[in-house]
Amino acid sequence: MSKFLLSSLTVAVLAGFSAQAQTAPAQPNDFIQVFAKLFGEHQGVRKGHAKGVCAVGDFTPSAAAAARFDAALFSSATVPVTYRFSMAGGNPNVPDYARSPRGLGAQFTLADGSKHNIATLTTPVFGAKNPENFLGLLKASVPGVDGKPDLAKIQAFRAAHPDTQPQAQWLAANPPPWSYATAEYFGIHTFYLADKSGEKAKIRWHLQPKDGVKGLTEAEIAQQNANFLDERLKQRLTDGAVEFDWIISFGEANDSDIDPSQQWPERPTLNAGTLRIKASGDASCSNINFDPNVMSRGFSASADPVLRMRSPAYAISFGKRLSGQ
Repeated sequence: MSKFLLSSLTVAVLAGFSAQAQTAPAQPNDFIQVFAKLFGEHQGVRKGHAKGVCAVGDFTPSAAAAARFDAALFSSATVPVTYRFSMAGGNPNVPDYARSPRGLGAQFTLADGSKHNIATLTTPVFGAKNPENFLGLLKASVPGVDGKPDLAKIQAFRAAHPDTQPQAQWLAANPPPWSYATAEYFGIHTFYLADKSGEKAKIRWHLQPKDGVKGLTEAEIAQQNANFLDERLKQRLTDGAVEFDWIISFGEANDSDIDPSQQWPERPTLNAGTLRIKASGDASCSNINFDPNVMSRGFSASADPVLRMRSPAYAISFGKRLSGQ
């Protein structure tokens, strides 16, 4: 038998094994445990998006959003916002040039004291369509006894689960952000938003940087500067506020509201307002859990299973962090 046929057979067997191995429903603590295997134990640190920086600013809704939606967030005047920019994964020492998603969490504080959270990534899709496939991908990525991941095992899992491929393909085709201020951040999940007539619109959103989208060059990646994003953001803020337009897209009937690994086609949009970052580097976000299921009046969550898993998984991570675990 040729080496090619043997290799193909090995991949097929691994793919079949992986497809059958992850059959039980994923549990929130499963993600905490597998992150520890992937990134090590880091006491008192967020289990996901471990490396990051706090920032403060505000949000002003647009007149168009205020006129169309029956939402407390869009009917208020300018409200204060606490932000956190971050690197993906559970390694607080991950280098800033890594080809991985960046994140932006935001917590809005409305006039009545209620909170509204959003959580975003710099990729337009999530890493899998459901918690089980995402957990399976993470388990396939755990390093072996030699400290290295088994690339054949990962490739086999991705082949057996095509929904785990789009995010990896996007990351391979797009450079890491030059700055936290020059990245586009995507809400990933589908939500519903009530309009003035009481109808609920199916929406997704992204945050579009007014500084424009700019990525690192290959030469800049090769310099391997491990810690530049925080300083670059702070330096940019000396020239004034960093601003993002909150762009809402309106889904159609055939656009999935339960699969965050699928990107919607281009849809009609509305600029819902401007998010401003005015300062960074304080500790304002340290005790915030950026659970995107915390929403103000007018918003409601879809049945996306990844979105639903975030609340209990975030809660476990939050509790461990506050207790120094």
